[in-house]
Amino acid sequence: MATDQRVRVTLACTECGDRNYTVTKNKKTHPERLEIKKYCPRLRRHTLHKEVK
Repeated sequence: MATDQRVRVTLACTECGDRNYTVTKNKKTHPERLEIKKYCPRLRRHTLHKEVK
């Protein structure tokens, strides 16, 4: 099966702006931007990370 629907996206912290994580998502089933609470090493706590281009 082809995996063209899965794209690699970068997650950036909303508080400090660091791009800490890269994840893959299926753009066919989730066309909206991804928002996940993840650990930010600079702030040393969990913060909201949003998908950036």
